[in-house]
Amino acid sequence: MSDITELSIAELSQGFRSKSFSPVDAAKAYFARIAKHNDKVNAFVTLCEEDALAEAKQAETEIIAGDWRGPMHGIPIGHKDLYQTAGVRSTAGSRVLENDVPDTDATVVARLKQAGAVMLGKLNTHEFAYGPTNDSSMFGPCRNPWDNARFSGGSSGGSGAAVALRLCAGATGSDTGGSIRMPSACCGITGLKPTYGRASRAGIYPLCWTMDHPGPMTRSAEDAALMFQPMPGLDGQDAVVVDRAVPDYANALMGDIKGLKIGVPNHYFFDRAIPEIAAAAMDGIAVLEGLGAEVHEVDIPYIGHAAAAAMVLYLSEGTAYHDDHIATIGELYTDQVRLFLEVGNYVLAKDYLHAQRYRTLLGHAMADVLAEVDVLCTPTLPITAQPLGQEAINIRGETDSVFGAILRNTEPFDLTGLPALVVPCGNASDGMPMSLQIAGRPFDEAGVLKVGHAFQQASDWHLRRPPD
Repeated sequence: MSDITELSIAELSQGFRSKSFSPVDAAKAYFARIAKHNDKVNAFVTLCEEDALAEAKQAETEIIAGDWRGPMHGIPIGHKDLYQTAGVRSTAGSRVLENDVPDTDATVVARLKQAGAVMLGKLNTHEFAYGPTNDSSMFGPCRNPWDNARFSGGSSGGSGAAVALRLCAGATGSDTGGSIRMPSACCGITGLKPTYGRASRAGIYPLCWTMDHPGPMTRSAEDAALMFQPMPGLDGQDAVVVDRAVPDYANALMGDIKGLKIGVPNHYFFDRAIPEIAAAAMDGIAVLEGLGAEVHEVDIPYIGHAAAAAMVLYLSEGTAYHDDHIATIGELYTDQVRLFLEVGNYVLAKDYLHAQRYRTLLGHAMADVLAEVDVLCTPTLPITAQPLGQEAINIRGETDSVFGAILRNTEPFDLTGLPALVVPCGNASDGMPMSLQIAGRPFDEAGVLKVGHAFQQASDWHLRRPPD
């Protein structure tokens, strides 16, 4: 074994059980790597070294004694700073919460802790998750590990950068307009946005109540299955969580995908993608077709209004949550986020209702399409990660905003609450990662993970990593 930080969650778990190395060995190796490389990307904003080593020692003792809790036992992870962690500062990247130390863990944090995961620390986030680049945070921007002059994607940029640069084996993220999938795509890792209501949002600072989703960010679909396993289920704190059986996600990865029907949308998702990304996504779909899947062109009616509807919902619900703070301590917010929150005051009630009505219409249209195919495959992002501070980009001869472009392909699946997985599928001529998005039917996380795993068994893009 050359470097324990190069091992996947699955490989670490196997090594712990075979006593080839211990959770303490893994934690120490990750802290050494964080000390050497974190300054380049600004991913970890709070470290918990003493507590993490104690947790790792406990995991080691339990595993040796035969008290194995499951595949996440002893695995070193990070939590997005949007997640509340008991006794550890949880800021949401904002001076508003600069000194906030919660008494309790978010449900997802508590469940991963119960599964035996070791928390190395907290990860940078775009302030209150309100942005797709992670360049607006009280800790400063999170930088892309493939090119430190570019953004990491947001809002879970710290999670994306840390996983890609091997600063942790996995990380939590949250996704409202694409905030698990965008940084996963920008940093060349795998990210799962589950179905809305599959996992509890309790203890996660909200951006938009009706669109927030917690989920895992890892190096592979297999690792995502292992990390996601403890997260779902009722907790008595989040009313939208559905009481539904949770499958064995790792076991669901097994078998082939022969006969599986893949829907490729005939407009919208490819229309504004740079040619390299569109080609890489189609190459990825061709790999799945080569594994026996059937590819079908599909039409999704009404999808062209997704971005406008999503923006109305962000602005309305985000401003409602922050209303008191904006009125009393508004100067503590970054300029960018404060502007969004102030603009939210000008969204009319009728606009919000129209956006929700559209959302229902789009949900029905997606359901009709997914009655005919098993999954949808699209480019995750129409663009690669861009230089920090860049506001506009030329795509196919037309100028678009970077914000608008990066959100375009992820927002429809937040509006409809459908599960969506993203996997690396190439590197563009600028050296930056490109990514394939796989979306499925409600609560079929197992299905999208299986397709992602099949792709990764037939390709090696997920094994590539940014240089140190």
